[in-house]
Amino acid sequence: MTARRSPATSDVAGVTISHPDRIVYPCSGLTKLDVARYYAAVGEWMLPHVEGRPLTLVHCPQGLAGPCAYLRHSKVWGPKVLRRVEIQEKTKVGTYLVADDVEGLVTLAQMGVLEIHTWNSTATDVERPNRIIWDLDPGPNVTWPQTVEAARTVRDALQALGLESWVKTTGGRGVHVVVPIARHLDWSECLAFSRGVAEVITRSAPDRYTTTFAKAGRESRILIDYLRNNRTNTSVVAYSTRARPGGAVSMPVRWSELTARLRPDAFTMMSVPARLSRRGSNPWEEYWKRPQRVSAAARRAVLRRSG
Repeated sequence: MTARRSPATSDVAGVTISHPDRIVYPCSGLTKLDVARYYAAVGEWMLPHVEGRPLTLVHCPQGLAGPCAYLRHSKVWGPKVLRRVEIQEKTKVGTYLVADDVEGLVTLAQMGVLEIHTWNSTATDVERPNRIIWDLDPGPNVTWPQTVEAARTVRDALQALGLESWVKTTGGRGVHVVVPIARHLDWSECLAFSRGVAEVITRSAPDRYTTTFAKAGRESRILIDYLRNNRTNTSVVAYSTRARPGGAVSMPVRWSELTARLRPDAFTMMSVPARLSRRGSNPWEEYWKRPQRVSAAARRAVLRRSG
């Protein structure tokens, strides 16, 4: 009897997936085809977070068994379904990829991309961000309940400034607190405001929080990373897979869900599509309806208290 051979290619959302049986996540046996099917399944949920934004990608052509690399510029590679945009940098013009549809997301999986990171602005208005992000990065001795408390502390600080925020897991041990804003501030203003908020919180509890990026000395503290708001810096996008064992993804959740009982490692390629099909509403549905303005008074108050 002749052994049955796996097909050399498979089609997902109109995209031909080569080497579909290649193991991408060795610990869980997930394949390149599994990744492509995941993006097809969550594509409509994910697209509002991705479309129009310049991308930075984590490319793992052999899966986690091989080397991975960050890819920012894309002048000579990338299928035509992915749009290219040129952005002025300090000393040159960089060419970036943009994914505007589900086909584009699945194409990234076909390319061997395991993480999708986005700018805080869109390609049509690069110099005016439309969101501000605080990335809470816990040290190795920090517990999940402490991280939850930190996220709520950031939310409370923002509420005191008249700003509503949304939260998502990162696919790791941290969380992102995100504020959608109208395009009324430039990069330097967003960075100054985000840094000021982080420093005010850190000064209130220096034993729990820090804005110092060096890992040494913050094993039991949470870094409030405000640099996601610097021009050209990016953050992992909602619903993106991570280049880490287990197939974890970055998952938007309701504030009411963010409790000590929540298991962030439960949000994986395997579980998230079913979760989305079960739930009747989008936990970030109101996010798209709330482009807020960071008032001059709020900015002055933060800078005064952090200075």
